[in-house]
Amino acid sequence: MRLEPLTHFEPDSAAEETEAILFALARAVEQRDQATWGHCERLALISVTMGVAMGMDRDSLIALYRGGYLHDLGKVGIPDSILCKPGKLTSEEWVIMQTHSARGEEICRHMKSLEPVLPIIRHHHERWDGTGYPDGLKGEQIPLLARVVQIADIYDALTTRRSYKEALGEEKALEILCQEAQRGWRDPQLTALFLDLHHTVISRVTRYSEFCDSGLDRKRSSLLNLNQFLAWEA
Repeated sequence: MRLEPLTHFEPDSAAEETEAILFALARAVEQRDQATWGHCERLALISVTMGVAMGMDRDSLIALYRGGYLHDLGKVGIPDSILCKPGKLTSEEWVIMQTHSARGEEICRHMKSLEPVLPIIRHHHERWDGTGYPDGLKGEQIPLLARVVQIADIYDALTTRRSYKEALGEEKALEILCQEAQRGWRDPQLTALFLDLHHTVISRVTRYSEFCDSGLDRKRSSLLNLNQFLAWEA
């Protein structure tokens, strides 16, 4: 399978101010929890990689990239005692944590240019069988872009250290992702696509993200450089 490189992906001048705000907000979230440092960059790149493989148009790829950065923005409203807790959350704490997706949507709702990103922010924790949050959407009721970001989010969360767990190896993470799809939690077709892309593309994209400049002025270049990075036989 050949992944076509991204073309004509340069942001227009009207989006520059919004993009600067977008990345600044994403950085603010990551700085609160050092264990998630780099999560948004990896998530954005993995999501775009999947979108390219699916033949998505330019606007959808941009939404995936921005959504990857902003998906957890609502965590700015979650207390540190919950967000950074080293152990398992209580049922009451978990209810509070689950509000982050709706909080993030509300924060971004007033920015017209982010309208395509709102479904990603709100629905990236829905489950294929309808047992997710915040709205209990089921199957294809869950917006496609949110489902793409969800798969990337789960994989990255499994393979990185968090305050409450150690990082898992790639193979173990893929095994868990398969189990969750079989359990009915994840879109089975997107899970299969992720597995197909992982060894030849996604694993390389995650390594590529480690070398991306973290400065706000260089964030766009990481996506533009992905244009060349994805141009190989997979």
